[in-house]
Amino acid sequence: MFALTPRLTLRPGWPEDAPALSRAIAHEAVVMNLARAPWPYALGDAEAFLSLPRGAHEPRFQIVTRGDNRLIGGVGLVREEHGHELGYWLTPAAWGRGYATEAGRAVIDIARHALALPRLTARHYCDNPASGRVLRKLGFVETGRSRTFSLARGGGVDGVEMALDLTDAEARPEPAMAA
Repeated sequence: MFALTPRLTLRPGWPEDAPALSRAIAHEAVVMNLARAPWPYALGDAEAFLSLPRGAHEPRFQIVTRGDNRLIGGVGLVREEHGHELGYWLTPAAWGRGYATEAGRAVIDIARHALALPRLTARHYCDNPASGRVLRKLGFVETGRSRTFSLARGGGVDGVEMALDLTDAEARPEPAMAA
C-alpha cells in the first residue's frame, strides 16, 4: 500500500532502506519518544524492523519527501488489544514543517476509507507536547493518562492517551495550513 500527499510519498519499507532508516531515526531526541525503539539505534535495528511481517490491517510506511526521495520518518497503524494505534516519528531536520500532520492525515484516511476502522488511538509522552499538538490537529481528543514502557528509556514514562472516532462526521481533522 502506498499513499501520496502534496509533499510526501508514504510507502512500505524495503530491506535496502535500512541505512537511510538508521540515519534518520538514530537521534536520541527521536528514539526517546518512541515506545519500541532501542537506544542507541543501529543498522541492525533498522534491518530487523524492516523484516517484521505486516498485517493487512497494520499499514506501516516510510515517509519520503517527494522530489528528492529523502527518507524523513515513519508512520503507521499497530493493532493493539482494543483497536488500532497511530504512531509516527520524524528525523529532527524535518521537524516543524507539518510533515507529521500531513502523513497522519493520509493514514487516517486509509484507516477510515480503505480499512473501515471505527476508531484510532494514539499516545504521546507528557514531555513531548509537540506530538500532542500534531494529534490534536488530526482530530484526536485526550481520553486519559497512563504510564507506558519505553525501551529506549528503560522504564515507564508518563503519557497522554488520545482517541479519534472515525465514524463521527464532526470529528474531522483541522484544515491543513498552507506551506
